[in-house]
Amino acid sequence: MFEGFQLEQVELDDVSVRVRHGGSGTPVVLLHGHPRTHTTWHQVAPLLARQHVVVCPDLRGYGRSTLPPDEPDHAQSSKRAMAQDVVSLMRVLGHDRFAVVGHDRGSLVAFRTAMDHPAHVSRLVVMDGLPVVEHLERTDARFAQAWWHWWFLGQTVKPAERVINADPDSWYTTPPPESIGVENHADVWAALRDPAVVHGMCEDYRAGLGIDREHDEADRRAGRRVACPTLLLESSRDDLDIHGDPRPIWAPWLEQPLRHAVIDSGHHQAEEAPEQVAGALLEFLATT
Repeated sequence: MFEGFQLEQVELDDVSVRVRHGGSGTPVVLLHGHPRTHTTWHQVAPLLARQHVVVCPDLRGYGRSTLPPDEPDHAQSSKRAMAQDVVSLMRVLGHDRFAVVGHDRGSLVAFRTAMDHPAHVSRLVVMDGLPVVEHLERTDARFAQAWWHWWFLGQTVKPAERVINADPDSWYTTPPPESIGVENHADVWAALRDPAVVHGMCEDYRAGLGIDREHDEADRRAGRRVACPTLLLESSRDDLDIHGDPRPIWAPWLEQPLRHAVIDSGHHQAEEAPEQVAGALLEFLATT
């Protein structure tokens, strides 16, 4: 897995980030979603590494990346804090400007990185994601039922960790090892059975329901938008369209027209359709 890549633990200001990186060319960061780790990219990253330096970190609180002590507003798990991790990590690795790709929760981090650090982000790719405020403002019974885990994981009165940690093997489901890769499967399950990671994932969702929304609302009031070219990769067998066509939802957040492609897969695009994902990314990264 990740042949030719280097695996290391990088110490940043307030977190320790596990990262795998390799390849040559212009840099691109790949950010995983919930409940995965960076190993979800194990089939995509080598295909990109033929033309790019590819950097795959565990988000703070996920995998083997650490999480600072909890703050009352969950700011330690905000996408703004995670975006700063991305910029700081890339600086340590010697990259000042880079493309950022995010899937699921990672798409929120990728978006926040492009919003907060436009001088550092050359291109943005979001995979099955919208700005969190767009989801929350459209919440209705249908969305709450289909995406119920947002509200469960985000609870603070009766935290979800106790339920999940009591029997993580029953709570989480993944495809079999031979389907997503034996090492990827093992890495994911090592994380899911770690109470610290479960807490980190819940804090991610708690931040999403509060401080992340506040950051999006502040950007919208100020008229801030993503400056760089942006691509949306949408799974053909997922439900990003639960609020309707996601393209017009994205448009007000972007200075440039949104590029869009559909990937023939379910939610976990990088595991289900790695060659198609890599092809779409390579084409987008090569465009002028």
